[in-house]
Amino acid sequence: MNMDIVEVNKSEALPLLSLNHVSLLCRSVWDSMRFYEDVLGFVPIKRPSSFKFNGAWLYNYGIGIHLIENPSIDDFDTIVEPRPINPKDNHISFQCTDVGLVLRRLEEMGMKYVTALVEDEGNKVEQVFFHDPDGYMVELCNCENIPIIPLSSCSFKPRLSSFIKSAPAKCGFMENAMMESLSMEMLNISF
Repeated sequence: MNMDIVEVNKSEALPLLSLNHVSLLCRSVWDSMRFYEDVLGFVPIKRPSSFKFNGAWLYNYGIGIHLIENPSIDDFDTIVEPRPINPKDNHISFQCTDVGLVLRRLEEMGMKYVTALVEDEGNKVEQVFFHDPDGYMVELCNCENIPIIPLSSCSFKPRLSSFIKSAPAKCGFMENAMMESLSMEMLNISF
């Protein structure tokens, strides 16, 4: 399904095409490269020779991972201990075709991970979260199971108005919360 989402704004959106890469600071380019190659299947690619710092570029799945070596990364992070794996923390997510296979491979590699299940209107998304060697969180999921529905097509049911018994629920909690926040902001602006 190819869906173009068009937003109507007073200002025109920037002429973006897609996400190109994610850039990550790492303690060891070698350790991080091995992780992104062996665990996630990324392939090292040529990097511009004009760079005067250690790093590596990897590519797969239509996205690049740019690693920048900074051995003193702990000087910028007060948490030297590994953080708990928290699905609500910053992370990069990749869709996968077989969550069961992901879990078996992570077990074989002895990697720690956390799983979660998201349900919305009978659709289920299985999520697996784990850290790379520098503590960045990675999620693998079958997120395509939940359709992408623009907020403009969602019916809105205010949570604050308990006297409204029901409204057709085309969207989940987060979409309704965002619509509620937007409508409250609009009310505040109009006075």
